[in-house]
Amino acid sequence: MKYLIVGPSWVGDMVMAQTLFIAIKQQYPDAIIDILAPAWSLPIIERMPEVRRGIDMPLGHGKLNLGVRKTLGQSLQSEGYTHAITLPGSFKSALVPFWAKIRHRIGWRGEMRYGLLNDLRILDKAKYPLMVSRYVALAYPKNAQLPPLPKPCFKVNPNNVHKALKAYGLNDQKPILALCPGAEFGPSKRWPAAHFAEVAQAKIAQGWQVWLFGSEKDAPGNHDILQGLPVASQSECINLAGRTTLADAVDLMSLAKAVVSNDSGLMHIAAALNRPLVAVYGSTSAEHTPPMNDQKEILSLNLECSPCFKRDCPLRHGNCMKQLEPVRVLNALNNLEINNKREAP
Repeated sequence: MKYLIVGPSWVGDMVMAQTLFIAIKQQYPDAIIDILAPAWSLPIIERMPEVRRGIDMPLGHGKLNLGVRKTLGQSLQSEGYTHAITLPGSFKSALVPFWAKIRHRIGWRGEMRYGLLNDLRILDKAKYPLMVSRYVALAYPKNAQLPPLPKPCFKVNPNNVHKALKAYGLNDQKPILALCPGAEFGPSKRWPAAHFAEVAQAKIAQGWQVWLFGSEKDAPGNHDILQGLPVASQSECINLAGRTTLADAVDLMSLAKAVVSNDSGLMHIAAALNRPLVAVYGSTSAEHTPPMNDQKEILSLNLECSPCFKRDCPLRHGNCMKQLEPVRVLNALNNLEINNKREAP
């Protein structure tokens, strides 16, 4: 059994896709799994022990370029893949496995893909409400009863963790609170910077240090959090947004004693690292893409107007996030810490 998986284009979706790889390995321990995915995702894939290798998809999200896809597919024919599973629902995502002449080509119907996929599934959203259940179902025959869903679980290399600490001048001598204030989807998914700052200050007062994670786009918002702290506390808060590689961000987050995050790709990374996690939801819902780890607290006000699934608040008040007070997050962090102490041997 040799699988080529066409992976998704978003960080959180790629993390959740590990559940599919685990499901394949549970059935076929000797199966070989390669992932065709954007170059940015390769550090995530490297931390999934089920995967042999990631293959760089040279085209950006949304680009068709039939010639490149055909050449890539033909170049993979010599690999002798027995199965292909296409996770994105687009027409173009099914082209490479077709041109690679892979015998079994599996995926949900999505765009018009008749012929490209020869094991075409029709999605019953009520039967598979979770994104991970939709992924895992593709590891089994049509209409099969699924076993308990596996959880994403990253493996980090301690040597890489040590190198990352040294590279960014960090240490783990104090407990680390990781804050993930960004959300690629849009402003409606972002808890206010002032709220994050209040949580950061409370934990710093308890003897913690705070690391702010995110992409370069998140750096200004993270700076606002830093500036929202008393001057005496700012040395205990490090803004890593835009400074780290994705690989280093994953390895550094593995050191966190707790994580607070919006509904984002970093939230799913924290869950895959099994970090104690407080996930803050506003315009979106945990009913479809929740963090999958055991140590978590999911917070949402469930206002009448939410979840709206809009990038910007249609009512222009953003109350689903603004009215979720920092004390709720602090209480959730405290609950996680208490539960961890109870479970400790």
